[in-house]
Amino acid sequence: MKIQLAWLASAIVVTGCAALPAAEPPQLDLSASWHATLPHQGKTADLLAWWGSFKDPALTALMTLAEANSPTLASSVAAIDKARATEASARAGLFPSLTGSGSAERSGTDGSKESKVAASNTTSGGLDASWEIDLFGKTGAQVSADRARVEEQVAGWHDARVSLAAEIADDYVQYRACRLLEQTYREELKSQQETISATQTSASSGFTSGSDLALARASAASSSSTLTSQQAECEVLVKTLTELAATDETEVRKILGTQTGRIPTPPHIKVDSVPADLLRQRPDVAGLEREMAATLYEVGYAKADLYPSLSLSGSLTISHSTLTGNAVPWSFGPSLSIPLFDGGSRRAAVNSAEAAYRSAVASYKSGVLTAVDDVETAMVRVDSTTRRIGDSASAASNYRTYFKAIDDNWRAGGTSLLDREEARRSALSAEITLIEVRRDAVRYWIALYKALGGGWQKSPATLAPPPSASQGTSQ
Repeated sequence: MKIQLAWLASAIVVTGCAALPAAEPPQLDLSASWHATLPHQGKTADLLAWWGSFKDPALTALMTLAEANSPTLASSVAAIDKARATEASARAGLFPSLTGSGSAERSGTDGSKESKVAASNTTSGGLDASWEIDLFGKTGAQVSADRARVEEQVAGWHDARVSLAAEIADDYVQYRACRLLEQTYREELKSQQETISATQTSASSGFTSGSDLALARASAASSSSTLTSQQAECEVLVKTLTELAATDETEVRKILGTQTGRIPTPPHIKVDSVPADLLRQRPDVAGLEREMAATLYEVGYAKADLYPSLSLSGSLTISHSTLTGNAVPWSFGPSLSIPLFDGGSRRAAVNSAEAAYRSAVASYKSGVLTAVDDVETAMVRVDSTTRRIGDSASAASNYRTYFKAIDDNWRAGGTSLLDREEARRSALSAEITLIEVRRDAVRYWIALYKALGGGWQKSPATLAPPPSASQGTSQ
């Protein structure tokens, strides 16, 4: 009998060792270098603390408010706490459980003399212990899966922080550009109103036809409508920033009022020369890798559930009765549970877990390809807008010079108001294009910052830093 038990234990251990999978990310065929032009040849500032380098107190204040108040970040922190609690619950299954109990009662029987039993006091106390031995690694696989999901939630928290910061910065840049456009339209409207006044005087004296006055008024009305629309867009951006900062709109307007008249220009970002390095910089990719590891561990859990389970249990009770005296019953021994027939439910669970793993692998590969595409696309746009700024500035300057010459000629009576309005519209369009290109250039730098992962490795003291990828895959 001892020989048979030893053989069974050995078989269980050997089979159990084979049930645990090894969590390894799949190999991806990535390029050895970026195909898009590296911004400034990749020799500029790092990602960490990039926002502070904008040197814009209003932007810093908005980000500080969002970091403290954002319900999205609060939800991510709660998700981490929940995942950690789930892991702790699973880990408890690796250890024996011990339950204590106690009772006290007084009993007796009243009635006729023949059936009467004297009252007695009974007290008892007991201990119940049980331990399911993790021979096949089922509990260990569940612990590893839950640990991987803790790491996934931590990565998700970092991803939420990066996304929130990038969104605030993007809307803030749009707001500053919006106000510059509003100022440009306002100055144009003021100029056109002066033109109406001059044209009206000239028409009254008979030197100018009524059609010129109608053209001047039509142009001014069109500019007034555009200005009104632009002002509304700026107000919408204030509402959006208020939502992102999760604070009162008055506070946001106060912050926005501390900086005026310019679009913040950040220093440039260093881009590593190897796309594979992106896997260490993107928190969303790290989260996908951790989910893939978790589903692989769950395959091991499902496979381990196909095999028998061995438990040790015992109980000890001490009782005392004034009627019958003392009693100390106890029990101890192993129990073996062997799955014989379950209609295929355990095997179906294995198939389901394996399908979930394949889906996680596909999501991971898709996430990596998307990350590489995000960086490549952002770099193309950064390079394009950076080169366009010089051309746009030159065009705006020359169109403005041309308009001034036409304006002087018009005032001297040498050209028509129609020619002047065409020159004015060309100059205005060039000014607007320059503002928009400068705005887009900063927005694409922000997009590149987000695409590269935003320097997420640096964690605040409020949360533990993300676990390394090797933890949870070595078991």
